[in-house]
Amino acid sequence: MKAYIFPGQGAQFSGMGLDLYEKSPLAQELFEKANDILGFSITDIMFEGTDEALKQTKVTQPAIFLHSVVLAKVLGDSFQPEMVAGHSLGELSALVANGALSFEDGLTLVSKRALAMQKACEMQESTMAAVLGLEDKVVEDVCNEIDGVVVAANYNCPGQLVISGEIEAINKACEVLKEKGAKRALVLPVGGAFHSPLMEPAREELAAAIEATTFSTPTCPVYQNVTASAVTDPEEIKKNLIAQLTAPVRWTQSIQQMITDGGSEFIEVGPGKVLQGLMRKIDRSVTASGASLEE
Repeated sequence: MKAYIFPGQGAQFSGMGLDLYEKSPLAQELFEKANDILGFSITDIMFEGTDEALKQTKVTQPAIFLHSVVLAKVLGDSFQPEMVAGHSLGELSALVANGALSFEDGLTLVSKRALAMQKACEMQESTMAAVLGLEDKVVEDVCNEIDGVVVAANYNCPGQLVISGEIEAINKACEVLKEKGAKRALVLPVGGAFHSPLMEPAREELAAAIEATTFSTPTCPVYQNVTASAVTDPEEIKKNLIAQLTAPVRWTQSIQQMITDGGSEFIEVGPGKVLQGLMRKIDRSVTASGASLEE
């Protein structure tokens, strides 16, 4: 079965999407519509902005979403997903790709999500750290023992778990994890503690926007970050999407479940190759490639 996967924050680069814009009238139309919806020219920043400009959460999230969704739309009839999943922000791209959300509603939610997360980050200094080379259980146990807020946030692949929380608690956790034998415990250059209880203000704000948005029955199941299982019921999709901001991204578990359910060909739709790299570490028996217009 063909599974399409959509990347999250961190995959952006200057010049992203320009090839799509130049090659496809449909892409041009969607990008211009996006500029109108967002109220600023995101295409200028995507096509020729500095890395610094692209790093702002309010730009990064819509930029990655647009690259993924526009590419999926431009692929036309060759884009026939039988299952989809997205890493964090990528879940919204996946929901537009499988018809659960319209392009306009998806982009509006992504923009609101980005602004709500940015606001939550500014309320309290917080961060995330990547932990390499330890069993998940060891990392979880260390997080539970540290004073302050620090939780497992992204289960990216076996031996790679990202933790999220208050700066002091993260630093302390990194020290202990190195003592426990972590190959690396590295604080990441992110604006805040995504997928942790510190995102609660953003979750509340986004919940209202999600509740007010129409979700349709999708054309194929979405494997959501929160449950790591196949979901097709619009109400359940909404509930999981709301929970996602404060809950961990169970990416390893999602991919393993997709493979169990028959996923054999995984295609990453969007900028970069981050998810293809993770696929190779999760299960080498399935193919992983990137979507391109040449298909």
